[in-house]
Amino acid sequence: MNLLSDPRWSDAVSHLPDYLGNHVRVSVTALALGLLISLPLAIAARNRPLLRGALLGLASVVQTVPGLALLALFYPLLLALASLSLAWFGFDFSAFGFLPSVLALALYSMLPVLRNTITGLRGVDPALIEAAQGVGMTPRQSLFTVELPLALPVMMAGIRTAAVWVIGTATLSTPIGQTSLGNYIFAGLQTQNWVFVLFGCAAAALLALVVDQLLALIETGIRLRSRLRVALGALGIVALLAATLVPALARPPSSYIVGAKTFAEQYVLAALIAERLQAANLSAASREGLGSNVIFDALVSGDIDVYVDYSGTLWANQFHHSDIRPREVLLSELKTILAQQKVTLLGELGFENAYALVMPRKRAEQLGIRTISDLVPYAGTMSMAADYEFFSRPEWAGIQKAYGLKFRTQRQMQPDFMYAAVASGEVDVIAGYTSDGLIAKYDLVVLNDDRHAIPPYDAIVLLAPKRADDQALRSALQPLLGRIDIATMRAANLRAAGGNAAASPNEVARWLWNRIAKQP
Repeated sequence: MNLLSDPRWSDAVSHLPDYLGNHVRVSVTALALGLLISLPLAIAARNRPLLRGALLGLASVVQTVPGLALLALFYPLLLALASLSLAWFGFDFSAFGFLPSVLALALYSMLPVLRNTITGLRGVDPALIEAAQGVGMTPRQSLFTVELPLALPVMMAGIRTAAVWVIGTATLSTPIGQTSLGNYIFAGLQTQNWVFVLFGCAAAALLALVVDQLLALIETGIRLRSRLRVALGALGIVALLAATLVPALARPPSSYIVGAKTFAEQYVLAALIAERLQAANLSAASREGLGSNVIFDALVSGDIDVYVDYSGTLWANQFHHSDIRPREVLLSELKTILAQQKVTLLGELGFENAYALVMPRKRAEQLGIRTISDLVPYAGTMSMAADYEFFSRPEWAGIQKAYGLKFRTQRQMQPDFMYAAVASGEVDVIAGYTSDGLIAKYDLVVLNDDRHAIPPYDAIVLLAPKRADDQALRSALQPLLGRIDIATMRAANLRAAGGNAAASPNEVARWLWNRIAKQP
């Protein structure tokens, strides 16, 4: 297929107004907030060594925190504050998406602004300050008419650095619900859509370059005292922001928000739910790539309306149960627990997406390994890979307790990469997912959990508390319940993750619905 005629390019372009607009808005807001905090602090600390050291030290520590972790930490913090606000003052606010992203990114912007502002102000010739005082200027007048104008070029260099950092880090805000250019990257990695990955990276880099050059124009104008350059740079930034606001203002708000986690199956199921809602003349939009530690709280708080989760994930991770219950018992008890939080378990889709130990079929047959018990004698000489959270999850603790498994090495990697790694022999075993189409693509085999250490993982549809009595939503989703078996979901996942390189989640969702609709 000709690269330029690849339909994934047109699909990527169709998302650009939404993703770019949201990215610019959150970046500009965060940078503005960072400047609003950093500049007064830098001015106050310029002649106070203790305060100066404390501020720069604190800002430096913030920079050592990984961007994704910093963004994720703000969500539960704001969620708790929103609950307190509701209890004490009778109103709350959304802790999802925009607000935690802005606060985290503002913190990230502070170090270069603080450092350069302090450096610029302290670099002003003391003789000039003395001269200003000699002609009768107050400290305030000296600051605004002498020190700040002379320090502005150095300060602008810090602002340029902060802007580039914020724009780059904003791509990591997708998992906490903030739409951004990171949506391309997260979706592309999970569905092996490298066009999306390249498009997202290029768009973020180009945006950072444009903003940096506009700020450079302002910086040059200040240094050369050219009002035209300053005006052109400022006009360019205003025009960029205005251009991203137009699509947002023109787009009607969606009645329903469909959530999705950060893997291929979730993108497909979210697209399927959104399509069913639209077919029922209900306005719907997807909020994709949400972290598994965020999405359930987003549903409870009403930031999303519906999403698909898995019974074992909720049982073990969300509600911290370590005991394994029979499937029907677990679903019944889970329904009761969810009802206490006013979340509706609408029903099961008909398949399980359980964690499972997976290895190449050929090697498993050579060693006579069909179950996890069969794997135990070989584990000490083998390496294992899993996603970023598996080794800290209760399921892994349960497997170790039940089987006494100890591998030679354990590695963490991106889920789609670990399938290729086990197929190529780079690792021997992976913690895969039973409904993943990559199992068939790479000719892998799922080892039977003969001691039942892993809980059931039925795919279930959850509704937010505010949608509990929404009959239109229930009617639109009813045709999906109990209609997707494991073979169908594996085939859909294979199409979404490389079986058909040009298949987008929306295309796979349409294929999946056509297959469901043909069932008696």
